[in-house]
Amino acid sequence: MIPFRYNIRSLLARKATTAATALGIALVVFVLATVLMASAGIDKTLGSSGRADNAVVLRKGSDAELNSNIDAASVGLILAAPGAKLNDKGAPVGVGEVVVVLALEKIGDPGFTNVLLRGVPDDALAFRSGARVTSGRSPKPGSDEALIGKRLQGRFKGFQVGQSFELRKNRQVSVVGIFEDDGSSFESEVWADIDTVRSGLGREGLVSSVRVRLESASKFEAFKGSVESDKNLGFEVMREPEFLEKQASGLRIFVTALGGVLAVFASVGAMIGAMITMYGSIASRQREIGTLRALGFPRWQILLAFMLECALLSVCGGTVGALAATGLRFGSFSMVNFTSWSEMVFTFQPTISVIATSLIAALAMGILGGFLPAIRAARVSPIQAMR
Repeated sequence: MIPFRYNIRSLLARKATTAATALGIALVVFVLATVLMASAGIDKTLGSSGRADNAVVLRKGSDAELNSNIDAASVGLILAAPGAKLNDKGAPVGVGEVVVVLALEKIGDPGFTNVLLRGVPDDALAFRSGARVTSGRSPKPGSDEALIGKRLQGRFKGFQVGQSFELRKNRQVSVVGIFEDDGSSFESEVWADIDTVRSGLGREGLVSSVRVRLESASKFEAFKGSVESDKNLGFEVMREPEFLEKQASGLRIFVTALGGVLAVFASVGAMIGAMITMYGSIASRQREIGTLRALGFPRWQILLAFMLECALLSVCGGTVGALAATGLRFGSFSMVNFTSWSEMVFTFQPTISVIATSLIAALAMGILGGFLPAIRAARVSPIQAMR
């Protein structure tokens, strides 16, 4: 077999072309890894918001909380359904909430952007065990006070503790605290007292959704059957993870499709660059190839050597691109959720599967780009090459 060090020395002998090709592959892998990290960030943000033993009740036919309306009087009936968990005092564990969007002015950008406002009861923080106030305090019941999700802090005017924003004309809501919820989608929301939101935005006597803690995840079917059995009420019940998965699907498809198109076009350019580099390398190494053939190395070993050389080049470039992309884990990006039409903030997630997929893609680009040049190298006649 042709020694592996021969391939390394061949790449080092052409530093400029090797570096240029590796850089092209690195840029493609950087784009691909960024897209995959963004998709993983969407999954993590929305996936970490749900519990298997939580059920979400909406008005039948509604695809989101925003366009769902449930009479407040029906909340008690829902919470009393079989399978709902009771606390130490014998009361059902659940919350009815109002969800609306506000058009607020974003810092650094002209115009307004929708922000999701959730009207919550007093026990909302207790119901979501991962939610906690990290700065300031919780709003007082019935007051014009609000909590700001950690990821929205400072992104909109008035979104700092001690500042205020406009719920409606001439009605200000004071920000008294910042909360986080283990990186979930709730960190891209504003929470205010449910009565404040109802009275301020004309939603009296209504809730958008009801979240119910079940005795266990296995009790879901019994709970669902009981709530949906009354066709006059017209409710639809979903597991919370299933509900959030539906909310994320459109956004995930958009990000993946857009990034995929960019990655495909960029990868074609990178493969062409690798092909040109290898063709140039073969043209300048005719005597080397002829010598190898004269020494008795068969065509398949010549083919394998050049394929290995191109694969090594692509893996080096891919590693650089993947490592550069992991630096984005300290950043975040915001997009409008197509379901709620409100801005959500996500983080890039450099998971092991993302890095592995990126390196495999780099290797594939190298193999595809080096295949034809390697065949040409294997067909070089030793007699003609030695002339």
